[in-house]
Amino acid sequence: MELQDLLYSQGFGARRVCLGLVQHGLVTVDGALVTDPHAQVDPENLSFTVEGKDWTYHAKAYLMLHKPVGYECSQKPSAWPSIYTLLPAPLRQRPNKGGTPGVQAIGRLDQDTTGLLLLTDDGTFIHRMGSPKHHVPKVYEVTNADPVTEEQVRRLLAGVVLDDDPRPVRAAACERTGSHALRLTLTEGKYHQVKRMVAAVGNRVTGLHRSRIGRLELGDLAPGQWRWLTAEEVKDASAKVG
Repeated sequence: MELQDLLYSQGFGARRVCLGLVQHGLVTVDGALVTDPHAQVDPENLSFTVEGKDWTYHAKAYLMLHKPVGYECSQKPSAWPSIYTLLPAPLRQRPNKGGTPGVQAIGRLDQDTTGLLLLTDDGTFIHRMGSPKHHVPKVYEVTNADPVTEEQVRRLLAGVVLDDDPRPVRAAACERTGSHALRLTLTEGKYHQVKRMVAAVGNRVTGLHRSRIGRLELGDLAPGQWRWLTAEEVKDASAKVG
């Protein structure tokens, strides 16, 4: 692959911009300065720098982000900053076949909800992890206004009816983790589902944090930080759950 094409594929701008980066001596490959934009490089496990910043080639981008409070999961936010501003420009500019550049969040979290978000430019992975048909479990740590009762846990497991669907919605798992706290696992993705389910059993959510999606756990990733998923994590996430 030509070096300018590799930079383009990784989101460093239009092809003419990538050509200019190389010609102006702003790119190194495996520690060596390269000024020929047509130089042939093997992208497999390639490490390079652009304007002094280290990068590794990824044919597809798979990321996890710890969404902090006060951010919207939208490319065009209305009242709060976008989660995409937490990512470096190349990840927001990667070309893809879908027409919208950059990585896309798989599902959304409200601006007052924190926790694990997955982002990718792989349409198949988006469908596998985001489609309700695949029933990928999502685990939420829920803080409530009032004490959590065993009856509320029982009802969440048995199913509650929300105002937009006569069919009961059930938690895949639910347990008390404190006097006012729940750990709730869902396999659907209805609008404001956790908040509405908790309201349906007579309580109110005051804090919401997503800690896991499928086999992927947020771990100790700090709020506002992101990281690449490993190849093993992508493989595990793509495997059938259960």
